[in-house]
Amino acid sequence: MKFLLKIASTTLFASTLIACAASQPRNIANVCEIFEDRRSWYRAAQAAEDRWGIPIAVNMAFIYQESSFKARAKPERSRILWVIPGPRPSSAYGYAQALDSTWADYERLSGNRNASRSNFGDAIDFVAWYNANSRRLSNINSEDARNLYFAYHEGNGGYQRGSYREKAWLLDAADNVQSNAVRFDMQLGSCRNDLNKNWFQRILS
Repeated sequence: MKFLLKIASTTLFASTLIACAASQPRNIANVCEIFEDRRSWYRAAQAAEDRWGIPIAVNMAFIYQESSFKARAKPERSRILWVIPGPRPSSAYGYAQALDSTWADYERLSGNRNASRSNFGDAIDFVAWYNANSRRLSNINSEDARNLYFAYHEGNGGYQRGSYREKAWLLDAADNVQSNAVRFDMQLGSCRNDLNKNWFQRILS
């Protein structure tokens, strides 16, 4: 009986940890607070920046726009007769709202096999990877979050054709991404030194 209770307790504890890790940050508008609460996210964001050369603030602004940092975000279902839930408009899923096909390309080309769209580290690496491809294919500056977002949403072929120009909602969304990237960059300027400290340095400071 005690053995069964111990297993149940361990399972509950593990489930609680998973739920906590997948929960939305308390203040999604402040990147310093996000990273202070979740140091592993900062390490993942820094690793993605180092690997692909796209600033943390830009990649975080994309995830803010796409999912508001919700691990299992999906597009809302369409409605049949305004009531009955219909199909979802796309296969977008997770922090980065990556499509099935694009995610498969990422796993194959980046070498990050068996990555998960609901894992923050994998998701931010995907965003940085995609943005690095847009920089290479469409000659977009790595800090130009607005145009990178157009390419992210429309694909680089669509971006080069200018397919985003007639989509007012997308123009607004890209403006939001740019302003959030600037804000996140300013916030990081005030806390990055502390985030780079290890646990012993934080105790001494």
